[in-house]
Amino acid sequence: MAVDKDVRAALDTIFAADSDLYQKRGWNQRSGFGERPAILNIDLANAWTRPGYRFSCNNMDDQIIPGVQRLNELARAKQVPIIYTTTAFCSRFDMGAFPLKTPFEDLMIGTPATQIDSRIAPEDGTDTVIVKKRPSAFAGTHLAGILRAGRIDTLICTGVTMAGCVRHTIEDALGEGFRSIVVKECVGDRVPAAVEWNLFDLDMKYCDVEPLERVLGYLNSLETFTNL
Repeated sequence: MAVDKDVRAALDTIFAADSDLYQKRGWNQRSGFGERPAILNIDLANAWTRPGYRFSCNNMDDQIIPGVQRLNELARAKQVPIIYTTTAFCSRFDMGAFPLKTPFEDLMIGTPATQIDSRIAPEDGTDTVIVKKRPSAFAGTHLAGILRAGRIDTLICTGVTMAGCVRHTIEDALGEGFRSIVVKECVGDRVPAAVEWNLFDLDMKYCDVEPLERVLGYLNSLETFTNL
């Protein structure tokens, strides 16, 4: 679901004024790309990427999945690590209080709903899949540890949802000492407004939001990764 042109024009006007406010106060700095990136594909499992689920998001088939395919292909050619997350639970008790607000009972571990979309499937023995229980990919997982062990300084982030798991991951990444790049065409949500506002707000305060072509150009400029 795209934002119509009148809404887009209004958002551009608002965000331009707000960007100026942040700039004058010393915000909206560009963190830039580092030297050792990893791709982080956040919750691109069937429950979010395929129609018919209560978690399904927009723009998957025409934008997000094709963009992630291009990123993954180039990352593998450069031997850049690719990490996936999915959110899954082994029991209702495992979900804690989440069912009070959302249909987390749909996300039982081992079901098709929580499996990574086959169109961007991880490669066995090469890619990393993290099963998380909270919105952030860092919360309660070993993500920060493996990134530091691999001397990763930059996370290139795709996925869903923009207002939930993507946002929380980006905020925690900065707190853990990593710079983050959000690929604009490769993130989504269930409503367009959630994407637009969070892209703007995160770009002002927590990360750099960059177009897919610029990120691909950066990856293409890298030397092939060496072993740890």
